[in-house]
Order: sequence, then structure tokens, then C-alpha cells
Amino acid sequence: MNKNPVCIFDSGIGGLTVLKRIVEEFPDENLIYLGDSARLPYGTKSPKILKKFAIQDTKFLIRFNPKLIIIACHTASSVASDFLRKRFPDIHFIDVINPTVNQALKITKNKRIGIIGTPTTIRRGKYKEELLKRKKNLKIFSKACPLFVPLVEEGWFDHPVTYQVAKIYLDGLKKKNIDTLILGCTHYPFLKNVIKKVMGNGINLVDPIDGIIEEMKNYISKNPSNSKNPSVTLYFSDINPYFKKVLTNLLKIKNYRLKHVNLEEKNV
Repeated sequence: MNKNPVCIFDSGIGGLTVLKRIVEEFPDENLIYLGDSARLPYGTKSPKILKKFAIQDTKFLIRFNPKLIIIACHTASSVASDFLRKRFPDIHFIDVINPTVNQALKITKNKRIGIIGTPTTIRRGKYKEELLKRKKNLKIFSKACPLFVPLVEEGWFDHPVTYQVAKIYLDGLKKKNIDTLILGCTHYPFLKNVIKKVMGNGINLVDPIDGIIEEMKNYISKNPSNSKNPSVTLYFSDINPYFKKVLTNLLKIKNYRLKHVNLEEKNV
């Protein structure tokens, strides 16, 4: 039995949606979550800075001797996942790109897929590249939605302003007759209701969580845990007043420890 923790990192609270499912699916696992909330959003940063942040995030989590590390950030996954695997060859990483792509291909019927994400994720084009690598006759339409992350971090999940912003961002995609929309940022599942309201009930929203869970099942079946008192520890580089509200009211996560970490410190 391997009691080493499953570690997850993201730029803020977005990856907590991933954490919630992992708690439900793997109740015996020790979990450590790192949210780099002091330096969000990652989606507007350059590749050079993103790789620097990803190294710092990974080095912090390595201290806990992780069973695996989940890169629960689409921007970091698109820019730094291959880089991290080469830099830390002894660590098993799961990113969000491949599980999301596989799920989108299973769901689409008319082969017209939309992608929304941070500016860096969309500019990087990793989703489009991976989709077309697997199926060449797809029509792909992408849209950067940079304001979605700060709206989620403010807790404005169903706010009228959020709806207006979503309408501005998504009206163009709605006219493209897509049947599948990739939520290319782990913050975006918090806005599912608003996105559905704008796009209509006929749209299939692709959340990477299901694919991540499948990859985890395959890996953890070979490295099971049987902790008598599994723990959930949350580290943030900045503690936002909304965190506890999100954890207790929306995600229903209980019995967690909330801690602060300065990722810029050399001894971290």
C-alpha cells in the first residue's frame, strides 16, 4: 500500500473542482492541493514565466514525496507539461489536455468543436493540435475568455455581470453551430450554468475531470492506498476571503487544513 499523497496544483481555486471529485472517487487517498493564487491568472503569462512557476509549484509538492502530481491548470498543461516530465522524470504527472481531448472526441456528433480558455492556452493552440492529430476532419473554433478567471476568483458564479461577459465572449461561438465546447480552464466549470444559459441546452460542455479520474484509476490501481485517516491539505500563496465559502458551500469539502505558502522563498 502506498500512502504517499496525490498532489494537485493550479493557479487558484479552479482546480478545487478536480479535488472535489478526487475526494469522492478516492476517499482513502491523502491529498495535497496547491493554489498559486498570489500570482494568478496564469493565462496571461509568458511561456518563460509559466515554466518558472510550474517548476516552483512542482518543487514545493515534491517535498511531500507525491504518488503523482496532477497539473490541474490548462495553461500550465499546454505550456509546461512536457517540460515538467523531462525536468522531473521520476514524477508521474497527469495533465488536463489529453483527457479533455479524448472526451470531446467521444461526445461530438457534428465534428464542430469549440474551445474556450485563457489567452495563453488559446494562443498556444495545444487543444486544436491534439484534436486534429486524432481526427483530421474536425472544425475547431477557439475563443479566449480572460475575464472568466477573475470573475470566478471573486465568487461571481451567477452574477449578472458574469452573464453579460459570457454573452460577449460566446455569441460568436454560438453562431458556429458547434455541438461540443471544451472548458479549457479549471476555473470555468464554476460558470457552467452561465455558459449553458448563453450557449443553450443543446451544447455539450467538456470538463476534464472525468478524463482525469479515469487516468487516476488506471494509475492508482497499481499504487493503491489504504490510509486509516486520509487527510486533505490545501496550500495557497494568497488566502482569499472567498476560499472558505467556496470550500464549504459550493464544493462541500470538509475536514481540510488550510495553509499559506510563499512559493518565491528559496527554501520552499
